[in-house]
Amino acid sequence: MRLFWRHGYEGVSITDLTNAIGIAPPSLYAAFGSKAALYREALDRYTGLPGRRLILPRLEGSSLSTLSPAKTLNASVKSLLRGAVHAATDPSGEGGCMISTGMIQCASEHADLAADLVGRRRRMRDEIAGALTRWLPKDAAHSLARYLITVIQGLAVQARDGATRSELEQVVDEVVAGLRPPERNSRKRGQKTKKSHAKTQARSASRSDAGATPSRKGKTKYK
Repeated sequence: MRLFWRHGYEGVSITDLTNAIGIAPPSLYAAFGSKAALYREALDRYTGLPGRRLILPRLEGSSLSTLSPAKTLNASVKSLLRGAVHAATDPSGEGGCMISTGMIQCASEHADLAADLVGRRRRMRDEIAGALTRWLPKDAAHSLARYLITVIQGLAVQARDGATRSELEQVVDEVVAGLRPPERNSRKRGQKTKKSHAKTQARSASRSDAGATPSRKGKTKYK
């Protein structure tokens, strides 16, 4: 797993793998079937590492994590992104994220593996979007999830390039600062609607008054 994490799929040879595992090539093929199958198993193992699973449980406090569920949208996003930063900069790992940046570019004969990684990233995005529907409508949740996945991929690349945890946490703070609480937006929309309705009523009343004249008996006649 660490070889694939460090060098990527195409950067690791069968010889590298057999030397790391301590077995001969025939034994490797007998155990895993192929290099591609071994890579998929490495991805599955990576996903299950503590702090990985792309920090999705931090959003809802599911059974996959002992963390308490976040109470606000901003708190959930901050927890998600900080978790991604900690995973990408974990000194016990290889830096970056094996899923977020895996097989971004590859030879055409490895397109099926690249599609596997695309599918894993898509599931990440969908899981994040599903968790965000606690605070947002479905369309808005999916839009924000795509943005957050983009940020997570960028954080992973920056970590591989040597950015420190502190530097990446500053990026997280900037992202969170740019979020607008949905409940505040809703209140603003409600206030605008009320003001617009009041203005409409006022204009209607003004037109009615302008078009009316008092009669001789004190009653109102309309033109």
